[in-house]
Amino acid sequence: MLTAVAFTGGLLAGDRDVLTGAAAGRSPGLNTAAIVLTTVGNTVAMAALAVVVGGVLFFRGHRAEGVYLVATMGTASLVFTVLKGVLDRPRPPAELQVIRQTNESLPSGHATMSATVIGAIVILAWPHLAALGRGLATAGAVLWVAAVGATRIYLGVHWFSDVLAGWTFGLAWAFLGATFLLGHRLRA
Repeated sequence: MLTAVAFTGGLLAGDRDVLTGAAAGRSPGLNTAAIVLTTVGNTVAMAALAVVVGGVLFFRGHRAEGVYLVATMGTASLVFTVLKGVLDRPRPPAELQVIRQTNESLPSGHATMSATVIGAIVILAWPHLAALGRGLATAGAVLWVAAVGATRIYLGVHWFSDVLAGWTFGLAWAFLGATFLLGHRLRA
């Protein structure tokens, strides 16, 4: 999917429509709220969340779970950074950006890291939650990840397909890491 979007412009018409629609709905108050939300959900904040939660798990005796969370976050960050360089997709035009971003666009790092870290935390919590807790955790995760990704489009720094690719990659990466964790648990 990433390659198709990067080299064929796969969702280009839809990307432009979504971005211009977001730009048309901007206001100073919404701009400020989007900047705050995108900052709280940025790659550094998501990495810090993974390290803190992973550290707590590790030092409370859940070593494999702590390592899973931190390793999944770290490898996702490394892979999406390499992908950005390889795919080298340009950002939306500067005149549509509320905050200026100039590095590569695909996949969205914010979308990738929020989906990876929040997804991994929900995966770790899942066996310990009742049905209601699972529903609330899933709903909260989806709302958070969607909101962070939406701010990237609203602020004009990503195309919709960049965010969609980030969400897809991030969640897939969290589940890939979970398969290694499950394999470790089965061997132990």
